[in-house]
Amino acid sequence: MAFDQRFLDELAARSDIVDVVGSYVSLQQRGSDYWGCCPFHSERTPSFHVRSDQQMYYCFGCKKGGGVVNFVMEIENLSYPDAIHFLAKRAGMQVPEDTRDDGSARLRSRLLALNRDAAHFYYDQLHSSRGEAVMEYMRSRKITQRNATNFGLGAASSEWDGLITAMLQKGYTQAELITAGLAVKGKTGGLYDKFRNRLIFPIVDVRGDVLGFGGRIIDKNDPGAKYMNTPETVVYSKRRVLYGLNLARKSKRQGILLVEGNIDVVMLHQAGFDNACASMGTALTQEQLHLLSRYTKDIILCYDNDEAGKAATQKALTLLRDTDFNVRVLELPKRLVDGQYVKQDADDFIKFQGADAFENLLSGSGSGMDFRMSQLQEQFDLTTDRGRIDFAAAAAELLAGIPNAVEREVYTVRAAEAAGIPAEAFRQEVQRFSTRKARKERREQERRDLRPAAAAQPRERSMRYDNMRSALAEEGVLRLLALDDTLFGAEPPLTEAEFSSPLLWRLFDALWQQRQSGAIRVSALDGLFGSDELGHLTGILQKPESTDHAARQKALRDYLDIIRTEARKRSAAAEDPLTAAMRKVHRNKEDRDGGTM
Repeated sequence: MAFDQRFLDELAARSDIVDVVGSYVSLQQRGSDYWGCCPFHSERTPSFHVRSDQQMYYCFGCKKGGGVVNFVMEIENLSYPDAIHFLAKRAGMQVPEDTRDDGSARLRSRLLALNRDAAHFYYDQLHSSRGEAVMEYMRSRKITQRNATNFGLGAASSEWDGLITAMLQKGYTQAELITAGLAVKGKTGGLYDKFRNRLIFPIVDVRGDVLGFGGRIIDKNDPGAKYMNTPETVVYSKRRVLYGLNLARKSKRQGILLVEGNIDVVMLHQAGFDNACASMGTALTQEQLHLLSRYTKDIILCYDNDEAGKAATQKALTLLRDTDFNVRVLELPKRLVDGQYVKQDADDFIKFQGADAFENLLSGSGSGMDFRMSQLQEQFDLTTDRGRIDFAAAAAELLAGIPNAVEREVYTVRAAEAAGIPAEAFRQEVQRFSTRKARKERREQERRDLRPAAAAQPRERSMRYDNMRSALAEEGVLRLLALDDTLFGAEPPLTEAEFSSPLLWRLFDALWQQRQSGAIRVSALDGLFGSDELGHLTGILQKPESTDHAARQKALRDYLDIIRTEARKRSAAAEDPLTAAMRKVHRNKEDRDGGTM
C-alpha cells in the first residue's frame, strides 16, 4: 500500500523513534544514542541501539533493525499499512485514503470486523435456546454468568451452518469466512461451521480486537478434539497472543500468572486471581515474552502437574533464563482419588481446595532454579553412592550456568546438603563445569574469529554473498552514501551489473533515489524492504568508517576499485567456463580462509 509522501514525512516528524521505542523498552541515554535490552530476543546485557540522529534502531544480538515503522511492524505484528495507521492514531493524525491499496489492509479490517460479529453471534447463541447445552456445561464447571460475560464467552450450537448463515446475511463472503478460520470446506465442496457444539472463548488482544476463537467440547463422548482453536490467519498468530492478557494486564496483583488452558484462566479470574493468562495451544514463545515485558517483570508459571506440564515448565524456564524477568514456579500437588494420586490443573485445585489454598501455594512458590533442582533431585536415588555422584555431576553442570555468584553459592550449598556431600567438594565440582563451559565458549569464539568471512555473511540464506570481497566493498559504498553523500557526483558511480549482491544494489538504488529527491533517510525505507533486509542494512551502517573527509574520499575510491575489478573478473569468467570453475574454487577457498579485502 502506497501513502502520500507528504503525509509520511509529517508522520515521521511526529513519531520520534526514541519516544516510540521508549514506550516498549527501557532506554538509557549514552551520549546522543540510547541503549536497552532488545524486545525481540532474550538478553541481560543491553545490545539494542537506538540512534536519534538517524531515527534508526539496531540490535547487535539478533540483527534486527530499521526505522520507526518497521519497529512497530515487528513489535505489534502488523503489516506496513497497519503500522502506518497505528502510528497515525498515536500521533493524532488522519490517514489519507489511498486508491492504490493492495487489499491487505482491507482484508485485515474485514476479518477483524467478521470476528467481532462472530463473537456477538456466539454470545447471543449462549443466551438463547440453542445455547442451553453449553449453558448447562458452564454450570457444571461452576462458571458464573458474570464471569462468562467478562470474558465474552459464547456457544456454538450443533447446527452445521448456523454461523455461516448469520454472517452471510451480514454481507460477509464465504471466502472471508474460510480465511478467518470460521468455516471449513467439506470434501464435496460444501461449507460448514468450524466450531459446533462447543463453549466458545473469543481471543481478544490488548487493543480489544477479536483475533480468533477457542472452542471446548461440552460432551465427553464427542469424538472431536477436546480443544479447537482458530488456525493461523492474517490477524491471528498463536505465537503472538496470550489468552486473557487483555484483562490480566489491568490486575492490581503483582506479576502475571501463566497457566495452560482457557478454563484455567476463566476460573482463576473468577476466584480473584485476575492476573492469569494462557498461551493458545503452544509452548511459551519469545513473542509472548515480548508482549509480557510491556506489563510486568514478574512471571509465575503454574502449568499442569503431569509430565507434559513439567516439561512445558522446563522449556519456559530455559526461554526465560537469559531475560531480566523475575520467575517463580507454582507447583500444584497431585490429588488423591480412590487411593491413587492423579494430576490436576489450576481449575481442579481451585474447585477442590479453594481460593485460600491456592493463595497459600502462590505465596510459597519458589524460584525457577528451585523447580529445576527439585526435578533434578527426583531423577536420582540419593540413598546410594552412585546416585549421589551422578546427582552431583548433573547439579554442578546446571549450577555452573548461573551467572550470579551469590545465587550460585546458595544453590550449591543446598544441593550439597541434599546429596550429603561436603559443600567444598560440591563447589569444586561446580567450578570444574564452569571452567569447562568457559573453555568451550572460548574455543567457539576462536573458531568464529578465524572465519571472518562467514561472520560477515547475512544470516538469511537468500541474502548470502557470492563474492565476499566485492560485497564488503559494496557495503562500504552504501555506508559512505548514507553518511556523507557529498562524496558522490551527480551520476551513480556504479551500475547494477557491477554489484555482486542483488540486495546491496537494490539498497544502493533506493538510497540514490532518495538523494535525488532531496535527502537520504534510511528510516524512510520501511515498507520498501523486508525486515531482514532492513536489519542487514542498519547492521552495515553500524560498522566503523572514518570521520575525516579526505579519508572517506580515499575509502570510496578503494571500494569502487575493488567492485569494478571483481566485476571485470566475473565478466571474463562468464566467457570462459573453465576460468569460471577455477574462480568458484578460489572464492570458496578464500571464504574458508577468511576472505580479505
